[in-house]
Amino acid sequence: MNTEFFIAKRIYGNIEGEKKVSPPAIRVAVASIALGLAVMILSVAILIGFKKEVRNKIIGFGSHIQVTNFESNNSYEMSPVVFNDSIINEIKSVPNVVHVEKFSTKPGIIKTEDDFQGIILKGVDENFNWDFFSKNLEEGRLFSVSPDSTTTDVLISQSIANTMNLKLNDSFVSYFVQGEKTSIRKFHICGIYRTNFEEYDKLFVLSDIKQVRKLNQWDEDMVSGLEILVKDYDRMDVTAEQLYLNLQLKQDRLGNHFYTRSIKQLNPMIFAWLDVLDTHVVVILVLLLAVAGFSMISGLLIIILERANMIGILKALGQNNTSIRKIFLYIAAFLISKGLLWGNLIAIAICLIQKYTGVLKLNPETYYLSEVPIELNILHLVLLNAGTLAVILLILVGPSYLVAKISPAKTIRFE
Repeated sequence: MNTEFFIAKRIYGNIEGEKKVSPPAIRVAVASIALGLAVMILSVAILIGFKKEVRNKIIGFGSHIQVTNFESNNSYEMSPVVFNDSIINEIKSVPNVVHVEKFSTKPGIIKTEDDFQGIILKGVDENFNWDFFSKNLEEGRLFSVSPDSTTTDVLISQSIANTMNLKLNDSFVSYFVQGEKTSIRKFHICGIYRTNFEEYDKLFVLSDIKQVRKLNQWDEDMVSGLEILVKDYDRMDVTAEQLYLNLQLKQDRLGNHFYTRSIKQLNPMIFAWLDVLDTHVVVILVLLLAVAGFSMISGLLIIILERANMIGILKALGQNNTSIRKIFLYIAAFLISKGLLWGNLIAIAICLIQKYTGVLKLNPETYYLSEVPIELNILHLVLLNAGTLAVILLILVGPSYLVAKISPAKTIRFE
């Protein structure tokens, strides 16, 4: 039998009803652990949810990986490139690649009687993955692309619609410059989307890829590039590097080289900003652990002082300081576990309520989201609980040495 554990359990259980281990100070310590863990869980869940939602919006507009003409700059006026079936099949054969689609872009201007605005006309083909825009479709429908015909249907954002005073099923005129020539196109609004990511919402208009080809005066097999979706985001950089190595020496029929970049390379500022958020959460975790740890120190000291007489008797019976310290560390572990239990219940309840009701709202113009995002992860819950228990117990090792200062002769003398 583990003697220290047995004694600690009897003290914690307080079977005689003395309530010596439950004074207000100890209850405050347990409450601080519960609230600290709850805030830590919520902080991590919100951070992961926020990063995931913002990341998914960027990927929805530009996919995980893009392959373009090596001579293309960072603007949307890209040089044409040609992908034959062998190149596309080679890309699809790379592990982690799940979808490949062609796209073309063309900067232009929407003009109405009252206003005008610059846009990026993004042409998509029949293989385009509509999952992202179908989830963010406010009204109307998605258009279909046929290899044999060209549609004038387009998808615009709610931001553009509000700015230009356009509605579903309206038509508008756009102007595009190609060299010294200006082309005019009339489009029909079949659907309106809203992602709350204003940087992209105010720019992108989705259309048939053949419209962009005609505006650029390209051949039927010319495009701005390929968009590639991967299965595992964590392996995206490795996949992008592998595609880069596979395609760097290849050329299309025009003699162009291919340029492979991940969405992180295309949007370095946004992803750098998302990475900075990790630092903020680390600071929060450290501060909360410190507060919970110091609160628990006061609770442990009270327990030790309450049991000074018992410590003296145990020492008189031959129990060493190390063994007695283990008793009080066991008691601390019981109290910490109680705080962790309540902290988990509070945090998980709040997370589930927010996840399924969205009661906590955000300003989408500032945060890109209309409600507080939540992403619960079992692994993160386990790590937070185990880390909190381990760190606080380590903090309590020092104060537990107080038992060495207690003299059996002095404590047994006073009952």
